[in-house]
Amino acid sequence: MPKKTKSPETKLGFIPTLLIALVCAGIVRSFFFEPFHIPSSSMKPGLLIGDYIFVAKYSYGYSRYSFPFGFDFFDGRIWESEPKRGDIAVFRLPSDPRINYVKRIIGLPKDRIQMRGGVLFINDEEVKKNADGVFAEEDSGIKIEIRKFLETLPNGKIAATLDQTTSPQDNTGIYEVPEEHYFMMGDNRDNSQDSRFLTHVGYVPKENLVGRATIIFFSNSKPTWQFWNWPSSIRFERVLKKVG
Repeated sequence: MPKKTKSPETKLGFIPTLLIALVCAGIVRSFFFEPFHIPSSSMKPGLLIGDYIFVAKYSYGYSRYSFPFGFDFFDGRIWESEPKRGDIAVFRLPSDPRINYVKRIIGLPKDRIQMRGGVLFINDEEVKKNADGVFAEEDSGIKIEIRKFLETLPNGKIAATLDQTTSPQDNTGIYEVPEEHYFMMGDNRDNSQDSRFLTHVGYVPKENLVGRATIIFFSNSKPTWQFWNWPSSIRFERVLKKVG
């Protein structure tokens, strides 16, 4: 019997399925949830290096940065919803919009923000800060303990923060947040490049907000591609943990 060969139509039959899958993935990523990797320690203790989070793109409405490659379809935001103080949000860095940052929203438009002796002040009111033990971790085999605090923001949101040392950003001038901008800070206060650094981050325009961090869907203490370290390197206790 002659050998059967696949027709060109059969060989190319997977292409429509692939295209549909890519379109669906693009829709989910643009309008609903996008995954992000945490590469730095600036949001400890809540987010650790090696955490992978889902960001809800619909939380604050949509801007050009909601879409792949930042296509400039329109100005501002559509279906806009006001961010809440204390949200952990992903945003495009104002000085280089190709870069994503993740920080906590501390200052809303027209707020006055200041640090005095490591204590946060919002609109000239001291933010209540209570000691909450220590955050312990290992660095190159050395155990490190960092003082942990719980801050109660004006809207009642409680944020766990770290205070490791004395830094110039523990004492600042007053930051007056412009309209339609937000003031972002890392929870690891002495190891975070955030809105306190005006020339690098500064005030974040509302259109630069990508979305609100919602859940950790995976966490690995070592580079994920080093599969030979699995499963000991996977932080199973952090999987599906709520962010905030």
